[in-house]
Amino acid sequence: MTDAASAKSPQFAAETAADGHRSVGTPEELVHRAQALIPILRARAAEADALRQLPAQTARDLKASGIARILQPARYGGCEASFAGMVDILRTIGQGCGSTAWCLAQYIGHNFMVAQWAPPAQEAVWRDAPDNLVSGILIPLLGRATKVAEGYRLTGQWPFVSGVNNADWCFLSGMVGNADGGVPEERYFLVPRRQITIVQTWDAMGLHGSGSDDVKVADLIVPEHMTLPIGYLKGGETPGNRLHPAPLYRSPSYMWFGILLTSASLGMAEGMLTDYLQEAKKRVALMSGQETRSSMSQQIKVAEAVASLEAARAVLYSMCGEIMALLEAGVLPSDEQRTRYRSVAAYAGKLVFAGANAIWDAEGARGVYLKNHIAREYRNLCTATRHVTHNWDGNAAAHGRVKLGLPLDNQSL
Repeated sequence: MTDAASAKSPQFAAETAADGHRSVGTPEELVHRAQALIPILRARAAEADALRQLPAQTARDLKASGIARILQPARYGGCEASFAGMVDILRTIGQGCGSTAWCLAQYIGHNFMVAQWAPPAQEAVWRDAPDNLVSGILIPLLGRATKVAEGYRLTGQWPFVSGVNNADWCFLSGMVGNADGGVPEERYFLVPRRQITIVQTWDAMGLHGSGSDDVKVADLIVPEHMTLPIGYLKGGETPGNRLHPAPLYRSPSYMWFGILLTSASLGMAEGMLTDYLQEAKKRVALMSGQETRSSMSQQIKVAEAVASLEAARAVLYSMCGEIMALLEAGVLPSDEQRTRYRSVAAYAGKLVFAGANAIWDAEGARGVYLKNHIAREYRNLCTATRHVTHNWDGNAAAHGRVKLGLPLDNQSL
């Protein structure tokens, strides 16, 4: 029996099966369920890589555990936790399988975004199946939309749609042409996955199992209530969050996406460190015959990894606390604060990668084997840190620009 075949799902499905809007549980309960999934996801990691998407059973486990619903509104049975709860979940799952954590970050983030849509859209997504998984891509310049009587006619092809193969719904984005020749409008579209075509393009150096394929549509009609202009993703009152009184749902969406994805990356690196420490305590150097752990070089690398990851973790939780304090006080973050949260999250990503590199260096030649979990997660991190939210130069420049008194030039913030 293969590891994947023996990776049986934890027995929490009956407790959390969707039945209307029953509560999915507390943040603590969801973290416990995530912890129970770690060995299961590790056993399936090679299968996910081979499939180039999450195994179907992993998607079922994500639904059964309810962990993708950590930020979903309580009105639909979601946990309605704070952003720190999101970090808890993604760090935990990242220690099991980086590809699963990366997809889960999309599902968590897009669940939050659904709460901004008009009530009929939320009902369409959650009324009958509140555990639906929502993927998406937020690159509007790759989509073209036209206003029509039925809503909008959308055409486009978008890359990097992580988790789409296992999703039930998908966000798309596009620019709506102005009939008067004015500036096009940036708008977002929420559509069932069955209405999109998945183009299998994902053959990357890491995050193999994330299934980050292209998706495309041609002349797809999207009803008005299933769309949202960019302005409503910048925080404050939206058509949807009037249903949800929690301060959480007044938050700008793009502002904290860096925290979301860096949390997944942090989990991957923390898993690497745990693995390395377990191995090094019983390993003997092949050339010298000495205990690996007795080497000062190894000791320094371990200390560097621990310091880097602890610093990144502290930064992520600190930002979550600051954002929640602002929202609970009824204050929307300023331009300076919005760019700061993006910039600092990207810097936390640099710390995560520095920690991962220290572990990778300490691992030595054994790290080159493809079946080595440390090697898999290092490749995953090499890929994850290419994401725009991890891009230090771009995010740092936006914050430095505002700090120097220039206007914010990131239209999504």
